[in-house]
Amino acid sequence: MFDNLLESNAKKERRAGGTVASVVIHAVLIGAAAYATSQAKQVLEKPKAENVKFIEVKKVEEPPPPEPERAPPPPDVVAAPPIAKGFQVLTAPIKIPDVLPDIDLSKSVTNEADFSGKGVAGGIAKGVVGGIVPEKIDASQTYFEFQVEKQVAAIPGSGPRYPDMLRSANVEGEVIAQFVVGTDGKADMSTFKVLKSSHDLFTAAVKNYLPNMRFHAAEVGGAKVKQLVQMPFQFSLNR
Repeated sequence: MFDNLLESNAKKERRAGGTVASVVIHAVLIGAAAYATSQAKQVLEKPKAENVKFIEVKKVEEPPPPEPERAPPPPDVVAAPPIAKGFQVLTAPIKIPDVLPDIDLSKSVTNEADFSGKGVAGGIAKGVVGGIVPEKIDASQTYFEFQVEKQVAAIPGSGPRYPDMLRSANVEGEVIAQFVVGTDGKADMSTFKVLKSSHDLFTAAVKNYLPNMRFHAAEVGGAKVKQLVQMPFQFSLNR
C-alpha cells in the first residue's frame, strides 16, 4: 500500500532549451550594454571643434591731453628816449631864502661836467648825441642806467633765502634778474625776467624775496624816475 512514496515538494524538471535561451539573452544584453558604453565613451572622448574667430578691434584714438596753461612772459620794457649830450644852465633863485635849506643827502651830487657849456643846452654830459632834450621829466617813462643822473641803489637787507635742498647738497649758484624799479623804490614784479640762473630753486628764492626788497629810486634832473635794472644775486656757502 505504501510502496510508492510521494515527495512533498516535487522538483521541476529543467529543460535544456530554456537554459540556452537564457544564456543567449543575457549574453546579448551584456554585449549591448558593453557596446553602448564604448560608444558613449567615444562620444565623450571625441574632441569638440572650437570655432575661433578673430575680430580686429579698431583702436580708439584718444585726444591728446590739453597742454597746461603757461604764464605769459613779461612784456618788453619800453625805455624812454636817450637824453641829449649837452649841458645845463644854472639859474639864480628869484627869492633868496634867509635861512639855510635842509640838506638832502639822498639826492645826487651835482656833476660839474653837466655845466661845461658843451653840446646841446638842457642835455647832460653823459647823454647821447642826437638824443632828446627833456623839457619835463616824465615819471611814467622807464630809463636805462646810462640815461639817469643817479642810478638805482639797493638798500642793504637780509637777501634771498638759501634753498634748504641746495644748501644740504653744497650747491652754489647765481641768478641774474631784470626788472624795473619804480619811483617808490619797489621792484615792479610784472617786469621781472630771468636772464641767467644756475637752478630753478635759486630763481624761486629771488622771485619770492624781490617784492620785499627796497631801493633808492633813480633820478634825472632831481626828479625820481623809473629805471630798468639788471641785478645779480649770488648764492654762496660759507666754508
